[in-house]
Formats: sequence, C-alpha cells, structure tokens
Amino acid sequence: MTVSNIALIVVVVVMVVAMMCPANGFAIPTTTRSSFGSLSTRLFSSSSSSSSSSSSSSSSSSSTTRSENRPGHDVRGSDGGPVEIDPEEAKIQTQFAEHQQNAPKLGWATDVRTLVEYNHGFAVMSTNSKSDPGYPGGSVVGFAPDDMGRPIFIFSGMSTHTQDILNDPRCSVTIASKEFKGAADGRVNLMGTVHKIMDKEEIEQCQQKYLQKHPGAFWVTFGDFTWFRMNTIESVRFVGGFARAGYITPQEYQEAQPDPVSAFGGHVAQHMNDDHRTSTVTMVNNAIPGLDVTDAIITSLDSLGMYVKVTRTPRAKDQPQQFKLRLPFPRPAQDRKDVKTLIMEMSSSASSTPASPTNEEDEEE
Repeated sequence: MTVSNIALIVVVVVMVVAMMCPANGFAIPTTTRSSFGSLSTRLFSSSSSSSSSSSSSSSSSSSTTRSENRPGHDVRGSDGGPVEIDPEEAKIQTQFAEHQQNAPKLGWATDVRTLVEYNHGFAVMSTNSKSDPGYPGGSVVGFAPDDMGRPIFIFSGMSTHTQDILNDPRCSVTIASKEFKGAADGRVNLMGTVHKIMDKEEIEQCQQKYLQKHPGAFWVTFGDFTWFRMNTIESVRFVGGFARAGYITPQEYQEAQPDPVSAFGGHVAQHMNDDHRTSTVTMVNNAIPGLDVTDAIITSLDSLGMYVKVTRTPRAKDQPQQFKLRLPFPRPAQDRKDVKTLIMEMSSSASSTPASPTNEEDEEE
C-alpha cells in the first residue's frame, strides 16, 4: 500500500469519526437521493469475518467491487479489519440511527430553496475562462434569488467573470448555507446559463430584489454595471451533510417554496445558544436516551425541528466527538410564537423543572 493510499484512508476515517459515532465497516452507495436514515441498518452493524484471503479470492472480490461501481466510504481498523465497539455503545448508536431515520425533515426541494433564499447573498461562480481556454474560472459574487429561485447578479464590465459569461453563458453557482462552517453543513450547486437582463421593467424588479438582500449595494445604479440572471437552471445538486446528498430536478426546485420558519430560525437558534444551551443539551438527551451529550449548539431551525451540533464521549473511549443530529418538534411550527411554545414544551418535558428557553422580548424582534 502506498503512502498516498494510507493518507487517504486516514483522512476518510477522521472525517467520518468526527461527524458520527464510531461505526464498524460500512459502505455508502451513491444514489440520486441518499439520507442518514436509509443507512441505519448497515451503519452500525458488526462484522467478525476474517480479512485474510487468497490472491485469487482477492482478485475476484476486486472484480465484483468494480462491477458494482458503487463509490463510497469504507471505514475499517488500522489492520484492515472491523472497528471494535463496546456492545452498550453499539446499542446506543442503533437507537440513535433509528431516531434520526424517523425524525421529520423538510422535503429535498424545500430544503434547497430554503438554503438559497436565506443564504447570506454570496456564492462561488465557476465560469469557462475566456483568457485561459479549457480552465475554469472561480469568483465570489453577490446574488439574490428571484421568486423562482433564479440567482440575480449585477456585474462590472471589467470583471473577468463578466467577460467569461458574455463569451460562454454556461456556468455553475455554489451556494453555502448561512451557518456553513464545514462538511456537515449544507450547500447547493446550481448549473445553468446566465444572460443579460434587457427589459427595463425586469431590471427594476431585479434591483428591488437585490437591494433587499444587499441594502448597501450603492453600485447598482452605476452605468458600467450590468444585470444578469441564471435564466435557465439545468441541474441542482444538494449536499445537506454526511450521507445526505443528491439531485432534484430544476422543475422541483422552481416549484418549491422556502420554509417560512427558517426566515427567523437563525435568530431563535442564536438566542438558545447564547442563553439556554443547557436546555438544548437536556432536550437532546431526553429525545435519545443514553446518548449523553455534553454540549449542544443549534445550527439551524425550521418548521419541523432543528439541526444540532452535539459533543459526546462514546463509552469505552476517552476522546470526545462532535457531529450533527436532527431534533424534531412534536408538531410543525406555524410562526415564531409557535416555535417558542414548542421549545418550551420540549424543554419542560425533558426536565423535572419546567424551563423557559425563550422570553417575551424575542417575540417582538
């Protein structure tokens, strides 16, 4: 085995262990839409089969793997065998997997539209370079989505990405979630064609949309800046975190509506993280008995629940782990007041002393 292969295995192991509880050997096939829940029966299964085999058996196994053509993660011990796991820890992990499988989540199309709608307004645009043919060009650009989720841009004529687009309108835009901090957080890639907006009425509408997202963009009236829009979206790729990735159709994307609770979910999450973090820890431990997390940070909140980055130390281990999990509401939330009520109910149910994780001032925000 080469040094590069060993390094690659180490990187994969570290990434998976950092995001999830230790798991025995598992493989994740690439599908159009994959999710954590669909892996629950494989993710925590034990294996005691020997890794030794004859060269002919190894060759046959390799041939089978190639024929299946299913790229994915393969996490094993340093000796190539299965990772040993405490039986009680294995039971906890199985319960955790089942809980996550059954936890309500936004639909894929809604999730994608929500991420794009409430993003901070910046993305990475990849273009076909005019000055260096055959190479991609990358630029950080400001954008705002229109009512159909199509990104609107205003570009200077001097920018290289403007020249690239005028020469070849095909490009992609990669948009990370507002709370993006790493591989466990969501991102969307829109692939399509970007063209100038010529109609005066459309330009006025685009300017209004753009200024709602970027109120300080004083350059929108400059004469050497031009309005563009991704009029045609050809492909929509979504990565929502570990084991949750795939595609939706452009039609699904444009017909979906952003989740309304997510519009203010970040403010509620920040308040909970600043003032009621222990309540979140209690709610998580009540929802998944035995997980025993020691810290919990809400990363996002929507009408069906919240995503929480937790810290725990597995049984028979001394190194803490951090990973993200889904903590659902007992019922869908309709508005900010409803979110407050639901969190209070969950906190009170999880604690012997009723907690009040939000306050009246938050309702007025």
